[in-house]
Amino acid sequence: MKKRKVSIEDIARRAGVSHSTVSRALRDNSLISPKVREEIQKIAREMNYVPNAIAQSLQTQRTNTVGVVVTSIADPFYAEVVEGIEQVARTAGLSVFLTASHRDFEQEIAAIDNFHRRRVDGILVTDSRINKKNTNKIGEIAVPTVLINSQTEDQPETFHTVTVDDFLGGRLAVEHLIELGHRAIGYLGVGDRSQSNYLRLEGYRTALREAGLPENSDWVAISDEENTRINDVDTGKKMLPKLLTTGVTGIFCYNDMVAVGALLACQELNILIPQNLSLVGFDDIALCRYVTPSLTTVCQPKLEIGRSAMQMLLDLLEEKSVENLVLSPFVVKRNSTTAFEQQSAGAEGHSREFLTANSVLIMPDGQCPVPPTQCPMPNVQCPFSIT
Repeated sequence: MKKRKVSIEDIARRAGVSHSTVSRALRDNSLISPKVREEIQKIAREMNYVPNAIAQSLQTQRTNTVGVVVTSIADPFYAEVVEGIEQVARTAGLSVFLTASHRDFEQEIAAIDNFHRRRVDGILVTDSRINKKNTNKIGEIAVPTVLINSQTEDQPETFHTVTVDDFLGGRLAVEHLIELGHRAIGYLGVGDRSQSNYLRLEGYRTALREAGLPENSDWVAISDEENTRINDVDTGKKMLPKLLTTGVTGIFCYNDMVAVGALLACQELNILIPQNLSLVGFDDIALCRYVTPSLTTVCQPKLEIGRSAMQMLLDLLEEKSVENLVLSPFVVKRNSTTAFEQQSAGAEGHSREFLTANSVLIMPDGQCPVPPTQCPMPNVQCPFSIT
């Protein structure tokens, strides 16, 4: 037989006080003396009383819940951001509801609408695609909303943002390679996260210009696939061959997952990192420390992003004045980069190194002699074919 839940009336009978006195005492109402409050709360604990969240929300007009929309539950980057969100939410006595948009705008809007109908106190959205053109779809959202690393330049003024300086991060990554003596530096990017990719690419270009180095369009490869971050590994593997024959000695990757994909492709093609090629990622996810070699990367302060966004939401709930926040990234140096003079192939010799490592020759008819069934990079345009 199911045990009956303890009610406020049960506590009132045990304490010999009224229902309203117990209700106020459990809410720490100052109308009840500290001594009586302490005694009633002690009785409630002894009786294993569990407050009715629905009843409390009716009284306070708060549900003590927040909704978080991430791109993917499997995303290692946002796993750490959510950890930061939960740390602050837990301290404030709030519960966190989590859902995924899978980088789909309609799913993002549906998730926000669902949270709104569930009467959450506030909403946080990662990698949002919402912009001013969509105000008709979001006009009825009446709870504070914070966007984390928004992917649109013209998000509505009604929303607040916490972002990382992607431009600075891109510049720092390339400046690190320049400091190591590299002069031919490539970029592996993604096209489906237009705002952050644009800013990181601009940082890359600015670093080259400020160092007096040439910009070569052949050194930039942008994927046009729609991916979640976890699938960016495949993007890195597929896109790397496009840069290998251009003579680059160092490559800055849009994020760590792209860099890991590039690293795996190099291992399959017998290209040594960093002896033949230096790689820099972006994000500093935990995986960077465990791949071989460990990955040099630009760190986004993920826990701080989550904590700052949640604190901003709390301030909005208390009707405090808040300002949008931009956090600064920084380079974490590991083992995937080395000085140019220590690399075994110079900028002009990369395609030769790539060919030697795979023991293939370009045939007169422009066809690679490696049988398709043995190709380490299937479904990718062969870098050895003459077109």
